[in-house]
Amino acid sequence: MSEPDDLLTEIEALQEKLQQARDSITRQFIGQERVVDLALSTLLCGGHGLLIGLPGLGKTLLVETLATVMGLDGNRIQFTPDLMPADILGSEVLDTDAEGHRSFRFVPGPVFCQLLMADEINRASPRTQSALLQAMQEHTVTVAGEDRPLGAPFHVLATQNPIEQEGTYPLPEAQLDRFLLKIDVSYPTRDTERDILLATTGTVDSKAVQVFTGEDLIAAQTLLRRVPVGESVMELILDLVRAFRPDEPGVTDQVAQTVAWGPGPRAAQALMLAVRARALLQGHLVPSAEDVIDMAQPVLSHRMALNFAARARGDSLTDLIATTAADLTRTKAAA
Repeated sequence: MSEPDDLLTEIEALQEKLQQARDSITRQFIGQERVVDLALSTLLCGGHGLLIGLPGLGKTLLVETLATVMGLDGNRIQFTPDLMPADILGSEVLDTDAEGHRSFRFVPGPVFCQLLMADEINRASPRTQSALLQAMQEHTVTVAGEDRPLGAPFHVLATQNPIEQEGTYPLPEAQLDRFLLKIDVSYPTRDTERDILLATTGTVDSKAVQVFTGEDLIAAQTLLRRVPVGESVMELILDLVRAFRPDEPGVTDQVAQTVAWGPGPRAAQALMLAVRARALLQGHLVPSAEDVIDMAQPVLSHRMALNFAARARGDSLTDLIATTAADLTRTKAAA
């Protein structure tokens, strides 16, 4: 086979496996197909996800199910105001052997895993939140002057309650930018909620089954980066990201008067990967403009902010992203 034929065969095999993973997840985490696809996209891209939703919507269940289906070693940290960095990273303890010799021994923290659930991440202090910055970016932590590599692959899925803000600490922009996607978990539809009631209040519970291994996921992440992206899609990604920078020449008056700061190059990188992941999950061989428009919201919404006047007017980043993306697509289609 030629190299393009080999790539096509690998992509089709991965798509079949992804469908099996999706089916296994939805047996446990019922409905919310978009949330499942975005969570899978996060792992496929080798990134981290921020799950935003009210309590009781299944965020914890989703992460636990993902760990099972993807064959990853998972840990969970419940973030609280008194949590310290050492509670996440680990620390050195002084040991004494049978002969009375003393030495320091490193006790790894829960961050040493493959899939870390940071539950209610905004409840910890900024000092503790910052303990994850190096881990999320470099997949390494430095303790007592020594660099210690984390598991491979390594992903953080953090949860946050959008309503309860008393006693919380907003995530700094530098940490928000390290999350590949922001995933909004909303209320289920009536039919989905009915299915949840029937499936979870009886005597038999559906169980998720393992589909991937850690090695399989690493191979899938490598394959995803080989998926070709057309020039028109790449130009749309660049146009879309740059359209939300208020100081960029040629931005619309709406953006200039609404946005305080816009997304940086990491947003373009994230969108480039995310559109490939969506194409694979949708059964396509290459990304399209539709993939860019669909992934714009979860990629960009946490990488930009409204200015004071826009917040006072009640403007919405969701509406701004949707409107700008649609306008750009129409302009390119008409060109």
